[in-house]
Amino acid sequence: MDKMFLSPAEIAEYTSGVAVTKSNLSLLKMLLLGFMAGAFIAFASNGSTMAAHNLLFKPETYGMGRALTGVVFGTGLMMVVVAGAELFTGNNLMIIGVLEKKISWAAMLRNWGCVYVGNFIGSLVVAALSVYSGLMSASANDFGGMTIRIAASKAGLNFGKALVLGILCNILVCVAVWMSFGAKDLIGKLFACFFPIWLFVTSGFEHSIANMFYVPAGLWAKSNPAWLEAAKLSDSALANLTWGNFFINNLIPVTIGNIIGGACVVGLVYWLCYLRKKA
Repeated sequence: MDKMFLSPAEIAEYTSGVAVTKSNLSLLKMLLLGFMAGAFIAFASNGSTMAAHNLLFKPETYGMGRALTGVVFGTGLMMVVVAGAELFTGNNLMIIGVLEKKISWAAMLRNWGCVYVGNFIGSLVVAALSVYSGLMSASANDFGGMTIRIAASKAGLNFGKALVLGILCNILVCVAVWMSFGAKDLIGKLFACFFPIWLFVTSGFEHSIANMFYVPAGLWAKSNPAWLEAAKLSDSALANLTWGNFFINNLIPVTIGNIIGGACVVGLVYWLCYLRKKA
């Protein structure tokens, strides 16, 4: 009887083959599948905030709110893995294909760059539609208020903390993708995605693609006086919420951290353990 899952060494070999497939996609497919992944993660981000926003407002229920956010957010990676899409953070595992000399550095970077742009566009479209729809007036405007609070907290990070939170995040995201590669059935893939993502979101780590939704949504939401009032933020906290701070304090360091966590901590380590040829 066949095993229902792959061993870690078999996953490593499989991942190097996946890198070849991803690198051979056309630029248009990378962009379109990147758009889908960005939209999937944005839907998950929006839904998780809706589910837990009231809990997140109160210190005594904040931990439960984070846990509930993680439960809903995991749906995003499930859609990426099962429906088929290209997610920049998961594609950091393509480093294994480079180390195995199955693809070039240029091919990997081409994929990362195009997919990253697609992810950004998909996230922005869902963020814009969510704000425009008026959905954030839910719960007496508290949903919009929490959207602004989340964005302000992310834009207010310093470079070093954002970098570290990005590293920690993508260790877990890439472990989730790694385990999903090892599962041979649909239920196994869903469970492999669910638990590490639940852990990363509950812990409060930083995911570059999710932040492409969270911060722009908050930036656009703060133009609504009712949502801004519901956010109950100080003037100094609101002052942090700018496009410049989004890129400098969050997106750039978190993206670098995600690459370190996914490509170096997970991809490089597992390549060294399972695929590196010994003299």
